[in-house]
Amino acid sequence: MKAPTIRAWYLVHKWSSLVCTVFLLMLCLTGLPLIFHHEIDVALGEGVRAEPIPDASRMKTLDELLTLALEKRPGEVPVFMSFDEDRPATNVTTAPRPDSPEAEMKLQTLDRRTGEHLGFINEEGVMALFLRLHVDMFAGLPGMLFLGAMGFVFFISVVSGVAVYGPFMKKLAFGTVRTSRSTRLKWLDYHNLLGIVTLAWVSVVGLTGVINTLSTPIIQLWQIGQLAEMTAPYKNQSPPQPGKMASVHQAVETVKAAAPGMRVQFIAFPGGSFSSKHHYAVFLQGDTPLRKKLLTPGLVDARTGELTAIRPMPWYAQGLLLSQPLHFGDYGGLPLKILWAILDVFTIIVLGSGLYLWLGRRRTPVEARLAELKSGGLSA
Repeated sequence: MKAPTIRAWYLVHKWSSLVCTVFLLMLCLTGLPLIFHHEIDVALGEGVRAEPIPDASRMKTLDELLTLALEKRPGEVPVFMSFDEDRPATNVTTAPRPDSPEAEMKLQTLDRRTGEHLGFINEEGVMALFLRLHVDMFAGLPGMLFLGAMGFVFFISVVSGVAVYGPFMKKLAFGTVRTSRSTRLKWLDYHNLLGIVTLAWVSVVGLTGVINTLSTPIIQLWQIGQLAEMTAPYKNQSPPQPGKMASVHQAVETVKAAAPGMRVQFIAFPGGSFSSKHHYAVFLQGDTPLRKKLLTPGLVDARTGELTAIRPMPWYAQGLLLSQPLHFGDYGGLPLKILWAILDVFTIIVLGSGLYLWLGRRRTPVEARLAELKSGGLSA
């Protein structure tokens, strides 16, 4: 690689890294506990439990569970109902109105077998604060989009870093850490080594993070596109009145009969963002590790209980659904979470060492740094 090319890549790496490093450090530090959010919630007593038992054949109907949940939140309406995979528990989200903002929603869990109220999910605990900081820095959609931009700049930093340090690493054996030389050279070697080791991981996590920050516009695109098309015949009809809607339990059974072998992940009630004013939206998932992440909504007329449409979500929404668990390593159990945490710590070291190296050499002329790259730091 010629000197002008190396110089250009070096400047790209320098400035892209400086722009995003502080925000990436924040994301890595907050993301580390979020990898183990379920385990931490349980340890802090903020989670709810429903211990499995051998005989779980007798289950409450969804209508019975819904009635019990609404008794705990009088005056509110159901927004979502979801189901745990590893325990007989049903989660019900209620709010003052179907279109209430997320801050006004309340999530509670009930035992599917007995209807016992297992508690409200604590959305103001320690992990909830970490999640808000990680997702949008308490700034809503603008904060999400800003962090998405920082994630993209970080990816540019990773690519340019590989281009810059390719020539540098040709002078040294892979994995070399010159502990007998200056402190700066030692950290330079750690920075390069861990950067290469985590290259694939940070690229995947960084890009999936960028996709996740686009979740709101992606869902809005689905709403004005496919969902509007599926509910077009109901556009000019008045929505069903509360208390006069079809059985939600029967609506689920109707959708399951139309898609054998699929499992219900959650239900969106009429009037919410994931449904229309006229329908129950029953979201189905497959029975394989991959297909579990891909959703197929079935729409049921909330007045008559008739299935009106069932169609997989479009590719851009499916891409979002696949990126979310991949970002947190939340699809391979505890071993994968531990691996994600180790790689997260390595990335924190890469970011911190990069900042240290810049602070130690910020007054050094660029030409001297390029000479160091050509020599592999052997003359430093």
